Amino acid sequence: MNKVTLDSVMDKIHRLPSLPAVVNELILALGNEGLSVDQLAHGIEKDQALSARALRVANSPFYGMPQPVSSIHDAIVVLGFRAVGSLVTTAALTEFFTAPTLAWFDQSSFWRHSLGCGVCCRKLAGPAGLDPETGFTAGLLHDIGRLLLVVTCSKEYEAVVAWREAHDGFLVDAELAVLGVSHMDAGEALARHWHFAPEIQVAVAAHHQPPADAAGRYAGLTHLAEVLAHGLDLARDPYALASPLDAGVLECLDLDWPRIAAALPAIEKEFASYETLIPGAR
Repeated sequence: MNKVTLDSVMDKIHRLPSLPAVVNELILALGNEGLSVDQLAHGIEKDQALSARALRVANSPFYGMPQPVSSIHDAIVVLGFRAVGSLVTTAALTEFFTAPTLAWFDQSSFWRHSLGCGVCCRKLAGPAGLDPETGFTAGLLHDIGRLLLVVTCSKEYEAVVAWREAHDGFLVDAELAVLGVSHMDAGEALARHWHFAPEIQVAVAAHHQPPADAAGRYAGLTHLAEVLAHGLDLARDPYALASPLDAGVLECLDLDWPRIAAALPAIEKEFASYETLIPGAR
């Protein structure tokens, strides 16, 4: 089977539909403190299905609303724009970027893992001195290159899955052996194409081998989150293997295992609140 080149992946990226305008606005706006909340709330509410999915999560027991909220604007007032922005972005991406029905690819498991990493990142970002919503977005999107390859190179990626199962190995090793391109390569290309923030691009590109400097702190956070999500079996994937934890990550993030362990119950509780957004679990 011929190898997949990054140029061919880029060509396929350019053939994908554009992200919904509201998602582009939200991804850019999550780091913008001068945002017009009313304008974006109005833009979100134009998509009634998207708003409804996000509000289901906002009204879940995890958030403990004193009374149900019925509009995105009201949810922003109670939870804050950036938390609601993350909810809406998640709802939109899980709906927009869907793979065809394939016997060898469990889309529900993929999004469970991605959401699990996002929640782990959000809960550990504060103690690490990082922004929780940027962390959530990094965790949510860290494996987006895998979904891109499944959608655009289905035949070739089926061979990747078969290689991983036959060798009981890591997915990255299977991708490089079969395709010559990893999901980090593909994800970085997509993150650039969609104009994600630089720290998100680094997290997508380097979550398996995070740089040991300030520029790689979100990649390190995502790396740690991925190890925890596998450890908690949030994806329910019997073939998944947890990568060994990079020894320098905890030092770089100024975290230790007692602080991480203390966050685990809250991680599992928040993750449960996202169940309705997972394809196949709605």
